[in-house]
Amino acid sequence: MQNQDCNYVNGKWAVSSGTTRIPVINPANDEVIAEVVAGTAADVDAAVASARAAFPAWSATPPGERADYLTAIAGKLAERSEDLARTISAEMGCPISISRAIQLGLPLNSFAEAANIVRGYEFESEYRGSTIVREPFGVLGAITPWNYPLHQIALKVAYGLAAGNTVVVKPSEVTPLCALGLAQIIDEIGLPPGVFNLVFGTGPDVGEAIAGHDDVDIVSFTGSTRAGRRVQEVAARTVKRVSLELGGKSPNIVLDDADLETVVPASVKTMMLNSGQTCSALTRMIVPRAKLAEVEALAKATADALPVGDPTDEGTALGPLSSRAQQERVFGYIRTAVAEGARLVTGGDTETDAPGAFVRPTVFSDVTEDMTIHREEVFGPVLAIEAYDSDDDAVRIANATDYGLAGAVWSSSTERAEKVARRIRAGQVQVNAGAFNANAPFGGYKQSGNGREAGVYGLEEFLEIKSIQR
Repeated sequence: MQNQDCNYVNGKWAVSSGTTRIPVINPANDEVIAEVVAGTAADVDAAVASARAAFPAWSATPPGERADYLTAIAGKLAERSEDLARTISAEMGCPISISRAIQLGLPLNSFAEAANIVRGYEFESEYRGSTIVREPFGVLGAITPWNYPLHQIALKVAYGLAAGNTVVVKPSEVTPLCALGLAQIIDEIGLPPGVFNLVFGTGPDVGEAIAGHDDVDIVSFTGSTRAGRRVQEVAARTVKRVSLELGGKSPNIVLDDADLETVVPASVKTMMLNSGQTCSALTRMIVPRAKLAEVEALAKATADALPVGDPTDEGTALGPLSSRAQQERVFGYIRTAVAEGARLVTGGDTETDAPGAFVRPTVFSDVTEDMTIHREEVFGPVLAIEAYDSDDDAVRIANATDYGLAGAVWSSSTERAEKVARRIRAGQVQVNAGAFNANAPFGGYKQSGNGREAGVYGLEEFLEIKSIQR
């Protein structure tokens, strides 16, 4: 078993002032596979001081040189992709095939794309007699989740460093090992000391110390809406910029002319990806009332056919949830849905003696807007089917949520689908089989957060704007 008693601060491994450790548990079999130190506010102080001291030189480093470091990181990630993919599978239960393609593919893309963008980015421009300068904030505090652990770190670190900020990262205590792997790569390529810092620990101890720190200039947080509110509250004391990528309860509108035999299986499989632990998952399928029975049959057949099991098995589609705590949370939502009158189409097991935090793919129908499963993010393999009576009714149901992260519309007419898509209040909307664009701006409306990640917009999230008048 691996024990990690150090944080990564000022270009070296630094023993934490904390004296306790956090176990890292494989959710597929409940085994403790590692322990990491539970960092402290004093560790955060040291990391932030290091980042602050490194900022002047790093921000003055030419963008092309910063890009060279990011390219080197991407290269090392590619070299070690199999080991890192297996690490992520072990610490959070993602099937190995998905870990390779997505859990590693996305962060690889972020480091490479951030490097490409910053090489040609215009940090200065002229506007009506003024010079407009975009410059880094200073110290970026990055607080990241467990569902796409390396991807969410990369979105903040790659673009934050490209912009010229220095960084202090707090990874999720559930999935710290991939962050450790990234720190080892950064150490190996020789990134200047203090530019990247990593502090292990919990949200209340380390996350809040970062969010409230006087010398942290901007905080980028990804996680639940509840936790995001707390980050914003703590950060408000120093009036710093806060970027939040939070929860979702995303609608998937199936119009009455859509090909159900294609749309429903594709939608169920995509929604169940990563065992439903995706903030932008299309967890509400909104369908014509007249076709409800047909949709239910197709959804049940698809969900029942998904292979659930050992994440190291190449054929597994769904592994366990990230933890026993997350499993119980999802079971609680399933019990509540049944109690509130939702009709269980398939799945829904809430009792198991088997090892591992598994939940069977679950589908509910007859879901209405007053039900908890309509309103709250489950973050598990649980689909809610809701019926509508007209296109206007479908849009109303889609927007009847506190969230606005993602959405989708399906129709045999792309023009008709796009008209409906433009009425959905969400940060990104898929039309028919529109492919996910990893470099398009990602972020939400309403309580799904603020700010955008990835691509040019992700870079600009970490840049201040200054105007110079002569």
